[in-house]
Amino acid sequence: MIEDKEDHSYSIENAMRLKAIIDTAIDGIITIDRHGIIETMNPAAAKIFGYQPEEIIGENVKILMPEPDSGLHDSYIENYHRTGVGQIIGKGREVLGKKKDGSVFPFLLSISEVKLQDKQIFTGIVHDISSLKQAEAALRESENKINSIIQGAVDGIITIDRRGVIEMVNPSAARLFGYGADELLGKSINVLMPEPDRSLHDSYMHHYHVKGEKRIIGIGREVTGMRKDGSIFPFYLSISEVELADRKVYTGFVHDITQQKLNEERLRRYAAELERSNRELQDFAYVSSHDLQEPLRKIQAFGDRLVTKEYDKLSEQGKDYVDRMLNAASRMQNLINDLLNFSRVTSRPKSFVKVNLDTVLTEVISDLEVTIEQTGAVIHRTPLPEIEAEPTQMRQLFQNLLSNAIKFRREDESPVINIYAKNLRRKAHLTATPGDEVTEIHVEDNGIGFDEKYLDRIFNIFQRLEGQKYEGSGIGLAVCRKIAVRHGGDITATSQPGVGTTFIITLAMKHPEE
Repeated sequence: MIEDKEDHSYSIENAMRLKAIIDTAIDGIITIDRHGIIETMNPAAAKIFGYQPEEIIGENVKILMPEPDSGLHDSYIENYHRTGVGQIIGKGREVLGKKKDGSVFPFLLSISEVKLQDKQIFTGIVHDISSLKQAEAALRESENKINSIIQGAVDGIITIDRRGVIEMVNPSAARLFGYGADELLGKSINVLMPEPDRSLHDSYMHHYHVKGEKRIIGIGREVTGMRKDGSIFPFYLSISEVELADRKVYTGFVHDITQQKLNEERLRRYAAELERSNRELQDFAYVSSHDLQEPLRKIQAFGDRLVTKEYDKLSEQGKDYVDRMLNAASRMQNLINDLLNFSRVTSRPKSFVKVNLDTVLTEVISDLEVTIEQTGAVIHRTPLPEIEAEPTQMRQLFQNLLSNAIKFRREDESPVINIYAKNLRRKAHLTATPGDEVTEIHVEDNGIGFDEKYLDRIFNIFQRLEGQKYEGSGIGLAVCRKIAVRHGGDITATSQPGVGTTFIITLAMKHPEE
């Protein structure tokens, strides 16, 4: 009897412990019989469905289901009893429940079957996932918004992995580089780069991963990209680094600056041309107002004195001479004024075309053949490049430079002239915009040279360092500078008296459309 009491006490204690666990469980626990009638419901389940336990016990469990599950539940149980095949028993799945107020919510339902001595029951564990589904919906909405922003962004957006393989590319980036988005996925990012960046990119990535030294990540800079058709264009690239759970990715934002660079190049050329033009105009105006107008004013002044003081003493022929002189002086004054006004107007230049500078140089040397033979000049040359230019002005440029090199020779030595070119970039990584790439033409001679303190003067109109010793108007080098500036460059020189001079002419390889 004592053992029976202990067993009974243990059984009661165990049942109380089990009830306490069920009553304090966070998830809902519902027990139904084989007909679907609710036998027990813990407080969590009652709270989830918005009922008091006493309101729901004895009701068919389908009261907790929205349609169509509510209407189908009885037949589902009957089918299970008949076939033993259950859709959810022993499996668990996400279903919809209906609260007392009629609202519908999602929950995870797992059902277990228990066979007692005298009956069969089913226990359902209810885990409310409303908050989780709301969070998922919010995350989906956020992802959709981000995706919409990425897909609709004007700027290109590209994501690569640590190896430089493209994982994502938005429509703007694909369109900018002339590809379909699918064509780029899985490709190395260097397919979008011209040389030398294409060959250097992998080593740059390796250098960053090993040393952590940043050249562009988190910094941003102007670079050059290459389209599918091989054409290149400038863009501003900013790259962000993202640490994911298991790996690192890089996202590049591509902003096309083609038009900006074209505008900058046009502005640079306009500014350079305006500065040169203003300086030349000032020089010309000074010469016109002083060197030309001063003697003219004297002619007019003494002519006026003749008219006022000596006119009556002159013969008729003398009076006629004075009148004609004053009229001529007046016409000359008007002519000078008209010339000044004309100098302020730039005539419409011809369009640029592809010009082989080597061919132009050959033609100029041919034109100067007689002078070259008479002076014993020796011309060394290496091939010059093809650029976009105005052919006539290129011819004029070389004609002036070669003529100068021959003319300003030393008396005791035949002229030796060396002509060669260097192709350069104004800035590293930029080659797409007209003006980024230039050629530097060097014209070296062994002539009389000059003191470099006069460097600025020699390119000004009417400036001559050698007085009347050599023929010329002093306008040749000013013309050379004007041509160089118009072609996106400039001209300078290095020299030593008695040693020789090297003229360095910079010309852009390509030009914006005019």
